Amino acid sequence: MNATVEQLAPVAAQATDNQWVVAALYQFREVSDPADLQQRLLDLVKTINLCGTLIVAGEGINGTVAGDQQAIDTIHQFLIDEGFTAMEYKESFSHDKPFRKMKIKLKKEIVTLGVEVKPRDLVGHYLNPEEWNELIAQDDVILIDTRNDYEYKAGTFKGAIDPKTETFREFPDYVRQQLADKKDKKVAMFCTGGIRCEKSTSLLLQEGFKEVYHLKGGILKYLEETPPEKSLWEGECFVFDGRTAVTHGVQEGIHEKCHACGWPVTPEEQALPSYEHGVSCIHCIDKTTEKQKQGFRMRQAQIVAAKRKRL
Repeated sequence: MNATVEQLAPVAAQATDNQWVVAALYQFREVSDPADLQQRLLDLVKTINLCGTLIVAGEGINGTVAGDQQAIDTIHQFLIDEGFTAMEYKESFSHDKPFRKMKIKLKKEIVTLGVEVKPRDLVGHYLNPEEWNELIAQDDVILIDTRNDYEYKAGTFKGAIDPKTETFREFPDYVRQQLADKKDKKVAMFCTGGIRCEKSTSLLLQEGFKEVYHLKGGILKYLEETPPEKSLWEGECFVFDGRTAVTHGVQEGIHEKCHACGWPVTPEEQALPSYEHGVSCIHCIDKTTEKQKQGFRMRQAQIVAAKRKRL
């Protein structure tokens, strides 16, 4: 299982009631035959109204899927019956179809850190949103956003450190280069849904850190449960689906994704001359050639044409 194996399953055109239920889920649990689980998931999703991505590995399952409530309930129950009875599981909603296809991927890790850790055996202290607020308000706590640079840009917790990583695989190097002299400090970490922190806290403990904490259920759970007036969150939370970002109450935010570079773009940034929908934004205008931009324009025209055809 050295290379990624990805398979697609057909998906229905739209969810019922014109609203998509979005379920984010993961669990670290030993899977004895990941390829077999992948195939049975493929067989299941062929029969229900679902889109999104699920990653299967020997260490568990991870992903975000969307569909009508019946489809979401069906796959949720399937995974419970498979023994995933302690999933971190959250539902939210999208007015538009948030994924183009349904993918079931077979990988070595359900979230790629690139360093062997044991999140089932060695993990930091879980904190609920109220406990989290109390901890990160303390002056002696190092608060680290374990997500990528473009996610940090959309929003983060007040006072959080940006490791400036482009992928999660870069996080171990950040820890060893920037935190090596802070092993006796309190370290609090967070990510979108909690899965990256399962591995990052395990990594820090493995590296000899003494007090490591993380936000249970991640930012999504925090935004779901924390009233805006009590929140220490600033901005929006980037999500890996068509909504781009969500805010308190896990409601869709104002950011749009630049389809050329993937960075979240605010309405103000969309008004800049550098922004061309599907082609460029302030973050990538100088990083692509004119030939590449022409290719993006052709792709965008095809997307618009396809949407008109469906209407």
